[in-house]
Amino acid sequence: MAGAMQAIDTIDMHTGGEPLRVILAGFPELEGEDVLARRKHAREHFDYLRTALMWEPRGHRDMYGAILVPPNDDGADFGAIFIHNEGFSTMCGHAVIALAKLAVEMGWVEARPPGSETPVVIDAPCGRIRAFARTDADGHVVSSRFICVPSFSLAQNQQVTVPDLGDIRYDIAYGGAFYAYVDANQLPFPLLPENTQQLIAAGRAIKKAVIAQGISIQHPDQPDLGFLYGTIFMDMRALSRNPASSSAGDSICSRNVCIFADGELDRSPTGSGVAGRLALHLAQGKLSAGQTLTVESITGSSFQGSIVETLDYAGHKAVVPEISGTAHMTGQHRFYIDPLDPLKNGFLLD
Repeated sequence: MAGAMQAIDTIDMHTGGEPLRVILAGFPELEGEDVLARRKHAREHFDYLRTALMWEPRGHRDMYGAILVPPNDDGADFGAIFIHNEGFSTMCGHAVIALAKLAVEMGWVEARPPGSETPVVIDAPCGRIRAFARTDADGHVVSSRFICVPSFSLAQNQQVTVPDLGDIRYDIAYGGAFYAYVDANQLPFPLLPENTQQLIAAGRAIKKAVIAQGISIQHPDQPDLGFLYGTIFMDMRALSRNPASSSAGDSICSRNVCIFADGELDRSPTGSGVAGRLALHLAQGKLSAGQTLTVESITGSSFQGSIVETLDYAGHKAVVPEISGTAHMTGQHRFYIDPLDPLKNGFLLD
């Protein structure tokens, strides 16, 4: 029976509670000179496999995935295309943290001695990501960190009218993807798990309103990166003080809730979102380059973010962020897609 079906092999993981389905084998070969071009080919020709692997009955509305592909050149170990309930994203920090761990523990890269860090270079659609997997004395990966692409604040102090919420102030920043950043103090409910459905509805409504407002969201190099990916709600109370009164090396803790794609609520603190926050808060004067921003998710998991470098990036005052976190494996699967199954391409229930 299985011989008549398409088989796709995966390893499932999570980073801070956010799932990641890593597609190892069985996905058709993708055409293109680089990962961004292969992403376009996958989107145009194999979107039905994205839905089959992300949607029910094999997945769920909040599933997330990564398709392993060849790197852009010999300077990287492999490439990754990120998928979710709505389509194909351009960057994913929680996936990079998990993939760095997987690359070491699966032997895809030559591991450094136990107790040290092993570099893992990943080509993502947004660019080259340099990750490092840290092992304990027994050689098990206990955490990963990565150097993100240049990140920058695109627009500050914007306002949009949102149904049921009224006038909402927001900023837009890029950390591998563009997000609308919203001070959660504007919401009539806190960033807690019991408010999940309200947060999803608010995040969707704000994203829709910002897009309808027509604000220009363009990446300076790649047109395919120029779109609003989601809404990030931030608890800003810890960032209200003047960073000049803090010492280098101080850590500031703040909560994040990211609503991205088609109403997915990120269980992790959102790596690309933390990268964008670093650029935004530096531009706002709420964070200094020597400080660490610890961002907590709705599950209580956390990422640590810091600024490695500041630079001019195509006319933007940008930062090079470093993000760290921890991932875990949850399973290994061989999925079958039966050509006779009327639901073979998956479905979602609203």
